[in-house]
Amino acid sequence: MIQDYQPTMTTNNAINSETTNKTDEQFAPFAEKMINEGLPDLMIRSFHYYYQQLLAGETGFITNAEAGPVNALPDAEKMDRYHDAGIAALNKTVMLNLNGGLGTSMGMTGPKSLLPVKGDLTFLDIIVNQTIHLRRVHNARLPLVFMNSFNTQQQTETALEEYTELTQSVPFGFVQHKEPKILKESMQPATWPADRDKEWCPPGHGDLYSALLTSGMLDSLIDAGFEYMFVSNSDNLGATLDLDILGYFAQEKLPFLMEVADRTQADSKGGHLAQRPDGQLILREVAQCPPEEIESFQNIGHYTYFNTNNLWVHLPTLQRITTERDGILGLALIRNEKPVDPTQPDSPRVYQLETAMGSAIGVFEGAQAVRVPRTRFVPVKKNNDLLVLLSDVYRLSDSYNMELACERQPLVNLDPKYYQLIGDMQARFPHGAPSLINCTSLRVVGDVHFGRDIVMEGNVEVINNDDEPMYIADGTILRG
Repeated sequence: MIQDYQPTMTTNNAINSETTNKTDEQFAPFAEKMINEGLPDLMIRSFHYYYQQLLAGETGFITNAEAGPVNALPDAEKMDRYHDAGIAALNKTVMLNLNGGLGTSMGMTGPKSLLPVKGDLTFLDIIVNQTIHLRRVHNARLPLVFMNSFNTQQQTETALEEYTELTQSVPFGFVQHKEPKILKESMQPATWPADRDKEWCPPGHGDLYSALLTSGMLDSLIDAGFEYMFVSNSDNLGATLDLDILGYFAQEKLPFLMEVADRTQADSKGGHLAQRPDGQLILREVAQCPPEEIESFQNIGHYTYFNTNNLWVHLPTLQRITTERDGILGLALIRNEKPVDPTQPDSPRVYQLETAMGSAIGVFEGAQAVRVPRTRFVPVKKNNDLLVLLSDVYRLSDSYNMELACERQPLVNLDPKYYQLIGDMQARFPHGAPSLINCTSLRVVGDVHFGRDIVMEGNVEVINNDDEPMYIADGTILRG
């Protein structure tokens, strides 16, 4: 069976036939490992495509000369004239949520989307109720689809079974792929007998397009008459299906649309929108920036927009392009170097070959970006973010949308020694989040436990330099 696998010749002109022959020989152990794991042929060919680049010395770097600034974009807040077109397109639209995250950096072992964020309602509960509301109001099909990982698939499917009203003609989800880690020293598959799962890694959310193909989901959606797909992260409850943006996307007949927001200093290390010399929009992640250009990469006055990871895709165009390219879009390589076991920093160094789904903006001819308000980007990556979402800074509307209840959300910085893990934070806020609606910033240093009905106002710092915990009494108002 292993001998049946035939690597596809890459179209990358930087890789000559001598390098290709060399990679074919070195790639054989990877092919064997992936076949034994039951991975589809397209995933193996895609991994081989990027492995060739790695072996040829590709770093994935995109220089400033290849990534110019973008000066002006259409504004989503001025697109209300497209609202009716959005309603008309809703019956041909599907919502797709990236739901592969376990929240391991927050100490979670299950899907992050099952974490309660408003009372007893989880991320998943809110997303499902948003979908049901839109279906009712507009009498639309509007499927809700999740791209799960092997770690989140079963628990997510079980949670969805509680929603008997949530029926649809297409599957509720599909599973993203995995790929072998590559030993930096030998460029061969990593082995870690202590935990075989550590030998594998996700290929980044750019795997979305391959997984849509290999799962049959793309064909199923198109066969059912769906044309437009809105993609967002399940931990970003600001990413609701906006009918104005949908109307703009459909009426202007765009192949691909990326939502971007104004970059602040807090976003300086994240991926930014850029423009090639030929005018094509591209996405550049920090891992793709040459080390000597990091300072300019982080210049928010030069690169003014960051990617919210909210995307709109025209499904027939995606189907056509993947057919033309034999399933491999050729997204920009991201080479990440890490220890094979993240819990052991001194374990052997490995490369993880990743792609970002937003980098497809450089593949779709005529792709555009749209400037959106910051309220469409409310991701929860740390407990700092979660505390704000749990608080009165956000309220849940009748349509199950998260709405900002004040002019701007506060900047929260909790001591990671005591608040990084979800269990530790819950133990120190046993009665829920404090009132932050009139808070500008909150900084907590040391072991501090908060009572019931705590109110924060203005810029607040709570510092405990003692080894013993500090307790803030019920009903305390903290200012400054």
